[in-house]
Amino acid sequence: MTPTLVPHHPARDWAEIQERMLVPLYEAVYDRLGVGAGTRVLGLRCGSGLALLMAAARGARVTGADRDHARVELARARLPEGVTVMEEPPEGAVHDVITAFHTTDAMLPELSALTRTALSGATVVVAGWGPPERCSTEAVLRVAARLADRRPALRTDLEGLVAGAGLRPAGSGRVSCPFGYANGGSAVRGLLSTGAFDEAVRVRDLTQVEKEIEEAIAPYTRADGTVWMPNVFRYVIARVP
Repeated sequence: MTPTLVPHHPARDWAEIQERMLVPLYEAVYDRLGVGAGTRVLGLRCGSGLALLMAAARGARVTGADRDHARVELARARLPEGVTVMEEPPEGAVHDVITAFHTTDAMLPELSALTRTALSGATVVVAGWGPPERCSTEAVLRVAARLADRRPALRTDLEGLVAGAGLRPAGSGRVSCPFGYANGGSAVRGLLSTGAFDEAVRVRDLTQVEKEIEEAIAPYTRADGTVWMPNVFRYVIARVP
């Protein structure tokens, strides 16, 4: 494969290529929590809004927040009229379910501040990568860390995050979320859109980053050019005291 030579549009690539890979995670969590008509859902780091769209289709009343302006604009365009998507989490808002499907350690202050004002008994869900041996994308994430000249820190301590935010653990689960792409170029664009390579792109030439991703996904590229990377994601359910 050769570098994609496709303009780098992370927000659009996330919406058009990558976000659908997490549909099984969204569905599993909504099924387990019984999200449906009347459920008030707040999506933190909601991206371009697919998880919110799925909750709204179940009849839930949804609100989203994401600090990426481009993704917020895409979410506003795809969600039904009347759905609020903002760049900062709402203050004092009332929700039954708060989701953070794209959790990072850096979210602790944001999550702590939000849960201090949340309803007692409200459900909070945080999610992230599963065990390394169950994630084909592990090799790609290690490339991201190497290119950014930092030690790999690929997984968020979900239980630690829940405890740090003052929440009460109430269960957990694992979901298979394979990453499937039509070709290598689509895979590179999708993986770049996850945010894992943002630091690498800032300190390296984008063409070099694309080339290294292509090399990392080569073992998962089939004879017909499609790319298939099995992965498992984890989620932790917690309650606001």
